[in-house]
Amino acid sequence: MVSGMIDARVDISERLSAISEEIADLALESLRDSIEAGETKRSAEEKRLTQARRAVEKAAHLLRSDLSPPA
Repeated sequence: MVSGMIDARVDISERLSAISEEIADLALESLRDSIEAGETKRSAEEKRLTQARRAVEKAAHLLRSDLSPPA
């Protein structure tokens, strides 16, 4: 049963990593839009997306943090 839980954690972590990449793409798109609009500062939307990406990355890391054997 423990192996099933580990597999589930790895699966969720991998999906979260993919979601993080999708959010990063959205943030870059938002940044490009801001530059094209002549803005000189990051938009609130891009900041929010970056914050969400970091939170998702942290969740993915926490799920797999104790699964690897110590070095």
